[in-house]
Amino acid sequence: MHGHHRFPDPPFAGMRGGFRSGFRGRGPGGRGRGPDAPPPVERAEVAGWFAGRLPDDWFTGPVDLATDRDEITVVGTLPEPEAGEGDPAAARAGRIARFREDTREQRMAIADAAQARYGRSVAWGAACDDVRELFTNLSVPVMTRLRQPERLVLDTLVDAGVARSRSEALVWAVRLVGQHTQDWLTELREAMASVEEVRGRGPQ
Repeated sequence: MHGHHRFPDPPFAGMRGGFRSGFRGRGPGGRGRGPDAPPPVERAEVAGWFAGRLPDDWFTGPVDLATDRDEITVVGTLPEPEAGEGDPAAARAGRIARFREDTREQRMAIADAAQARYGRSVAWGAACDDVRELFTNLSVPVMTRLRQPERLVLDTLVDAGVARSRSEALVWAVRLVGQHTQDWLTELREAMASVEEVRGRGPQ
C-alpha cells in the first residue's frame, strides 16, 4: 500500500496485547507528543468515519479498530466459507487471501482518504473464525534512554535467547506488559479520553 509499510511480521508476532484505543498524549508540546505529531483523534469519530466509508458487504459486523499517533489499524471479520471435505483452516486462509486481493484498490483509496483526514497511515487486516491476518503494519522506531537496571533487564532477555537484541527485548517487554495489565491500561485510556473531552469543551 504505502511505501513505508513493512510486510514481514515483527518479532513475537504471535503474542497478543498492546493498545486497543485512541489513547493520546497530553496535547501539543506536552509529555509524550513531539511538535510534528498529528493531533489527537476521538476513536468514536474514526470508527464512525470508517463505518460510513467501508462497503457494507465486506465484513460481517463492525471492524476491530485501533489507533495511535502513527497508525490506524482496521481488521474486519469475513464470513465463514463452506469448506466441504477440505480443511477448514485452509479455507479460512484462502478467504482472507481472496479478500486481500479483490479489495486492494478500494482499500488503498480509503487509506489515502483516511491519511489525509487524520494524518495517520492505515493498516488493514482480516479475520475468519480463528484465523487472523494483518496485511500491513508500521514499524516505528522509539528512542529512549535507559539506566543500568533497565538495560540489565534487556540484556538478560538477550542472553537467555528470548530476544536477539535490546530493541527486540524492549518490544517483548512492552507486549508482555500490555498482556498482563490490559484492564488497567483500558481504564487509564478511558480516563485520559474524558480529560481530553473536558479540555476540548473549554470553560462553560
